Amino acid sequence: MNRRRALRMLAGGGVLLVRAAGSQDFPTYGDEIYAPRLRQAGKDVMWLPTPEAMVTRMLEMAKAGHDDVVYDLGAGEGRIPIAAAQRFGATAVGIEYDPQLAALARRNAQRAGVADRVTIVTGDIFKEDFTRASVVTLYLLPELNQQLRPQLLGLRPGTRVVSYRWDMGEWEPDQVASVQGDEAFLWIVPARAAGRWQLADDRFFSGEVEFVQLFQRLGGTITIRGKARAIVGAYVNGAVLGFTFEDVDGAVRTVRARVDGDRLAGELRFPGNVRPLTGRRR
Repeated sequence: MNRRRALRMLAGGGVLLVRAAGSQDFPTYGDEIYAPRLRQAGKDVMWLPTPEAMVTRMLEMAKAGHDDVVYDLGAGEGRIPIAAAQRFGATAVGIEYDPQLAALARRNAQRAGVADRVTIVTGDIFKEDFTRASVVTLYLLPELNQQLRPQLLGLRPGTRVVSYRWDMGEWEPDQVASVQGDEAFLWIVPARAAGRWQLADDRFFSGEVEFVQLFQRLGGTITIRGKARAIVGAYVNGAVLGFTFEDVDGAVRTVRARVDGDRLAGELRFPGNVRPLTGRRR
């Protein structure tokens, strides 16, 4: 397609599908106002759109839905926020540093009929607030993922984070998916369970647990009537934690509870009985 013909098509008000020479994997979208260039320089990364098949897979991994607020960090021309709203029914926010790309994303959302559920913010992903997110998507670089990691770990427990191509270092993913030879990684933000907790049921059990935590990995000991023993099978999945231990009478008991800041509430389970359990961080 020559430039004059392309401009005539754009003048008709439609979205022009532009493919980079020699590439069928990264379609890019421009309009009569602005047509971005594949690999054009941005603030911290060059612009490479996420392939459509991967967009769908990432949102599926995150189990995005009507109740979710999806934040896309580095939104480009808006394909992930638009897909989140259009195909998954979510409310979506894209943060894009380049004002021309951000404006294009807004126009694309309007053309897609989801401007009422998609907001595009022109801003810096390291400065904008995305704490409302229940899902975060990103396609950045390994070093930028590492810089963002503390902010991501500070989000509400249970928030799903999906990254195209790059992982988070020693924070191991909860799931890895492959699409056409490329990978996406999913993490579920874990509650902060590390520390010493006093636990008690509503009748007779009382114990003190000391958790050691590395991201979603959990271990530790429980002390009952002055006797310490290891906990086994410990895990933390979002706001939910669990573990099993042997009581002083030799009975095996299991805890499953939900963490809310410095409090937790759940159940103490053992053969033939389930009792309510509460705890507080000391």
